[in-house]
Amino acid sequence: MSPQISTIFIFFLFFFSRSQSSPSPNTDIHDLLPQYGLPKGILPDDVASYSLSPDGLFRLKLRAPCYVHIAGHLVFYDVDVTGKLTDGSVSGVSGIQAKKLFLWLPVTGIKVHRDSGTLEFFVGALSEELPADEFQDVPKCSPRGLRSSRVLDQ
Repeated sequence: MSPQISTIFIFFLFFFSRSQSSPSPNTDIHDLLPQYGLPKGILPDDVASYSLSPDGLFRLKLRAPCYVHIAGHLVFYDVDVTGKLTDGSVSGVSGIQAKKLFLWLPVTGIKVHRDSGTLEFFVGALSEELPADEFQDVPKCSPRGLRSSRVLDQ
């Protein structure tokens, strides 16, 4: 192999190794979230796979549609969840809905407020802040949005 060809080959190997579009396949998405300042419990336990690009765009695949009860709210996760992950926030979210009263509203973003220890959830033009401590544990998926004995639709 000529020196020119081997130099080009090494360059392509270096470039390819630096441009991987997802983390190590052994990295659990829940373990990756704290690296972005987000709690593990903003995503359910039923994540089958995910990809994360260097610019923060992500796509999650769940095994099935999923309902969880988080911080007194009923939340629905579609099989595909997408958005953009940056330090302390998730924007451009699709595939997550929260039930408020009798309406299902799309969650479009999440922002961490470290000074107050809260997470702000954006639902269209509205937002709601909830204690970040409520999202430390990864919620368990349920195939249906069954109500618990306490009031969930506040």
